[in-house]
Amino acid sequence: MHADQRKKLINELSDLIKGGNAHVTLEDAIAGIPANLRTVIPDNLPYSIWQLLEHIRIAQKDIVDFSISKDYKTLIWPDEYWPEPTDEVSDVQWEASVKEISDDQQRFYQLLQDDEKDLFSPLPWGSGQNIVREAMLIADHNSYHIAEIIVARRLLGIWK
Repeated sequence: MHADQRKKLINELSDLIKGGNAHVTLEDAIAGIPANLRTVIPDNLPYSIWQLLEHIRIAQKDIVDFSISKDYKTLIWPDEYWPEPTDEVSDVQWEASVKEISDDQQRFYQLLQDDEKDLFSPLPWGSGQNIVREAMLIADHNSYHIAEIIVARRLLGIWK
């Protein structure tokens, strides 16, 4: 792959992860949510907005950790991917979760920018996964759950 093609691919993958092209960004999806509604589970939905946000954080961190390190430790599905319901989430907890999502995306962007990494070669510690696939997995997974946040907000009457 030529350097200019690689750069274009990296930009496309980064934009896909950031969102906002065909779907709402995480930042827009969580903007202005009243603290007292973060943990409310809307009727007919299994999760609160907090649980969805935390699931995005946990799953994305898992994907990034897997993509970066052969020392990756597999999480147990579904127990270690989904937080338990809770009655309250502090601003500190909420902001820490949002920050970690952003920080892990930055770690992944750094991996994409590493010219030493072949974006299409299978990761030696995986079972055929490569960096491009993992980038698309992050984008796909996050956009799915961001849409669920929007649905929860609609049901709670706090979406546009």
